[in-house]
Amino acid sequence: MAQSWQQQLPGMQQVGHGQLSWFGLPIYSAVLWSEHLPMNPNAQFALQLTYHRRISSERFVQISMEEIRRLSAGRFPAPRLQQWEHTLRQVFPDVVEGDQLIGVYLPQHGCRFYNQHVLIADIPDVEMAQAFFSIWLDERSQDRELRAQLLGEKK
Repeated sequence: MAQSWQQQLPGMQQVGHGQLSWFGLPIYSAVLWSEHLPMNPNAQFALQLTYHRRISSERFVQISMEEIRRLSAGRFPAPRLQQWEHTLRQVFPDVVEGDQLIGVYLPQHGCRFYNQHVLIADIPDVEMAQAFFSIWLDERSQDRELRAQLLGEKK
């Protein structure tokens, strides 16, 4: 298995980039990578987040699961969501300014997560991967401007 996400996905091109801010404070910068331009959400892609402040693993998982629940609108049973939350708690570390987390979507497998150096998790669950990446890519995303920037629709 590849040691870095770039080795996992050779030939990736930047689709778009943007920044998430909260009350004017930068939280993270995001870059979306894909083999296809425009991006095909059914093909493999990578979402690279570079953090501008400290965020605890607990907070990252809490926000992620709130968004997954909101976007899925009851589609997944509670035990499944609890399983995903448990998985994410095992995967995501606390981050500090300058840290990177890269999520790689693999349509026939699920997803892999890397830090700036190595693979930190391999999750063979396609539905979970789709639900997780919908946080940024679903048209109902909380930050529609960031979504548009990531998809290259807005500079």
